[in-house]
Amino acid sequence: MKDPKVKAWLSLVISFALITLALLLSAGTVLYWQAWVYLGVGVVSSIPLTLYIVSDPILLENRTKAGPGAEQRLTQKIIVFVAAIPGIATFVVPGLDHRFGWSSVPPWLSIAGNLLILLSMWMVYRVFKENSFGSATVEIGKDQKVISTGPYAIVRNPMYSSAAAYFIGMSLALGSYWALIPAIFTILGLVWRLFDEEKFLAENLSGYSEYCAKVRWHLIPGVF
Repeated sequence: MKDPKVKAWLSLVISFALITLALLLSAGTVLYWQAWVYLGVGVVSSIPLTLYIVSDPILLENRTKAGPGAEQRLTQKIIVFVAAIPGIATFVVPGLDHRFGWSSVPPWLSIAGNLLILLSMWMVYRVFKENSFGSATVEIGKDQKVISTGPYAIVRNPMYSSAAAYFIGMSLALGSYWALIPAIFTILGLVWRLFDEEKFLAENLSGYSEYCAKVRWHLIPGVF
């Protein structure tokens, strides 16, 4: 598909269609209120974010290339492929949990999970606003510079911080403690990815090593 704007919107529609199928088929019922609330929150927060992406040509180009096939380095191809396995499970385990009653998450905690999702999406917006080179692949774009302002002044990988918050929030929003297991493995995949990415940027992006010396935390301020 040549038009990146159309590709961005089509990707959004297809993603939510597949997520809906994964949740409802694994749950074996449409009577899964946590799934519908989660989907509503996801759509409401994703539309303005996509509008922002398509308004920034550089960001749009960088965000419409994703997946193992889009990665230029073998290490990242492997990381993305391996991390995708627990990533997919995060959308299947909650439905199975709902079907078989493995865990019981109180409604207030599911609501808190949705609020965490909204927070994570706002964090993503702040990352995109600060850095048009926030690529979905590990690469260095033309005229790319080190960003050290906004969320990048707090952690080196704020996009991954947002993703980690999203997966934790999603598990709770969908009413499943068991879904936290694949969520944690997905986050560990992000950690694996960020270590390799930081090494790559330190070797190939001017000023990145100096930036790392100033910003200590990789993912969670004060922790890691």
